[in-house]
Amino acid sequence: MLTEYGTKHAVHVITNHFGDLVAKVCECLLRKGPLTRQNVKRYTELSDEQVKNALLVLIQQNCVQAFTTEQPDGFADGPKANTQYVVLFDNILHRVRFAKFLTILSQEFDQQCVELVQGLLEHGRLTLKQMFDRAKSSEKEGKSDELLVEGAFVLKHLTQRCPASEPLLMPISEEEGPARKKGSKSAKKIGEPETIEQQVVEAALPMEAMRFSVVTNVESDVGEKEKNSNNVTPGEKRKHDVLELDECGVADEQSVVYRANFEGFIRRLRHKADHVRAHLDDGAANVLSAMLQATSSAEKKVKTKNSVPLSLSSIYEEVIKSEAGRNMTLDHVRASLVQLGELSFVDASSDSYSIDFEKIIEIAQNEEVESVVSKRYGRDAYRIFRLLSKSGRLLETDKISDTTFVEKKDAPKILYKLWKDGYLLMEKLVVTGARQSQFLLWKVNRQILWKHVLDEMFHAALNLSLRVSYELDREKELLNLPADKRTGPLQDRYNRIRKVRILLESSQMKLDDAILLFHDF
Repeated sequence: MLTEYGTKHAVHVITNHFGDLVAKVCECLLRKGPLTRQNVKRYTELSDEQVKNALLVLIQQNCVQAFTTEQPDGFADGPKANTQYVVLFDNILHRVRFAKFLTILSQEFDQQCVELVQGLLEHGRLTLKQMFDRAKSSEKEGKSDELLVEGAFVLKHLTQRCPASEPLLMPISEEEGPARKKGSKSAKKIGEPETIEQQVVEAALPMEAMRFSVVTNVESDVGEKEKNSNNVTPGEKRKHDVLELDECGVADEQSVVYRANFEGFIRRLRHKADHVRAHLDDGAANVLSAMLQATSSAEKKVKTKNSVPLSLSSIYEEVIKSEAGRNMTLDHVRASLVQLGELSFVDASSDSYSIDFEKIIEIAQNEEVESVVSKRYGRDAYRIFRLLSKSGRLLETDKISDTTFVEKKDAPKILYKLWKDGYLLMEKLVVTGARQSQFLLWKVNRQILWKHVLDEMFHAALNLSLRVSYELDREKELLNLPADKRTGPLQDRYNRIRKVRILLESSQMKLDDAILLFHDF
C-alpha cells in the first residue's frame, strides 16, 4: 500500500543508503510507476550514464525489477519488446529491518551463518562462489562451505536464487480480463496479483524447485552455463535497449546468484510478534506457538488466511518439544485449543485445527488503532471509537452518547474531532415531515482508516529518521574524536548523544513493528 508519506519515507531510506542521485531515480519510479530507461532519463533530467548506474545499483540491491512487455510496432517484424523498470517498495522498507533479520538468524544459526547472510543483505546479491569465499574466510569447527550454505540457508528458505533478470509480462486481453474478475478457475488457480509490482515479482520468481535449490559444484555449474550459451542462436538475442546486469556484478539469469529471501524473514517476524499473548494464559500461548512452529515449513506467503490443519496428536507432539510444553497433558492441550477457538484464533474442523491468521492480525490492528485514539484523544474518544469499530455500521450521535456514557454535550465535539482527523466517516440524514430534522450518523470504515493510519506511521518513521540524522550530523565532530580526547564536558555531550540515539532508534524499531502489522502481515 503506497501512500504519500510512504513514498517520502522510502526515498529517505534510499538517500541515506545510496545518495541523492540513486534516490532521485527511485523517487521517479515511485511516483510515475513503471518506466523505460529513456523515460526515467526524461523525467529526472539526468544523463544516460547516471540513470544507467542508478538503476544498476537499485537492481543489485533488489529495490528495482526490470521486465519486458511486447507492443505491436506497426510493421511486419512482429511485436517489439519494451524494457521497463518497476520499484519494489516492500524491499526498500525491508532495508531498515536488516538488524531484525540478523537477530532472528542469530537465534537459529551460528555466527558463520549470520555473517554469510549479512553479506547478502549488505551486497544485495552474491554468486555462489562469493558465498563460498566468505564461508572459507570464517571457517570454523571444520564445517565445509558447501554444507554451510546448502544445509543452513537454502533448506530453511532464508536465501533464494535471484529472480529472472527481465521476465516477460503478458498483458491481459479484453476477453480474459472480465473472466478473471468474475473469479474464473484460471484466476483462482493463478491468483492474479493486484498491482503491476506484484505481477512482475510473480513473473520473475524461479520455479519452486529451482528457487530454493543450490549447486555446490561451482565449476560444473559454470561449464553447464557455457554449454547452454552455445545453444543460443543469434536470432534469439533481443536487439532492444537492455541493461547488462554483469556490469554491476549481477550475472545473467543462467548464473547461480543468490539473495536474501525477505518473505522468509517476514514470516518469522509475524510468528514472533506478541500480538495476542495478552488474551491467553501460558498454556494457550504455548499451544499457539507450537502450532506456528509445526506449520511454518508449509507456508508459502506472508499474507495467508489460515495455516495448514493439524491433528490433536500432531499439535501435542510439537508442544512437548519445548520445556514449558512438557508440563502439559493431552487434556490441557485440548482445553487450550478450546480457549483459542472461543477467541477465534483457531478454527476447528472435524479432528483438525488451523490458525486463523486473518483474525489474529485483525484483532492486533484494532488494538493498535484503539491505543492511538486513547493516547491522542482520551478515554471518552476511545470508548466511542471502540463502539463504532465493533458495530461496523452507522450510528446516530445520541445513540453513541447513551451507549458509551459520554456526556451529550461532549460527544458531538469528540466525534467531529475524530472525523476531522480521518478516523471516522460522517453521513447526514435529513428527515422531512411536519418539521424537518437532521441527524448525523457515524461509522468506522476500516479499509480507508487503515490506509490513513499507515500513512501516519510512515510520516512518524520519516520524522524519526530525520531526527536521528540531524542529531548525528550535529555532533559529527564529537563522535569522530578518539575516546581519550573525550573528557569532562565533551564526555557528557557524548553520553547525551548516545542516549538520544538509542532512544530514537528504539522508537524506530517499535514503530516499524506497527508498520509490519498494517503493511506486511
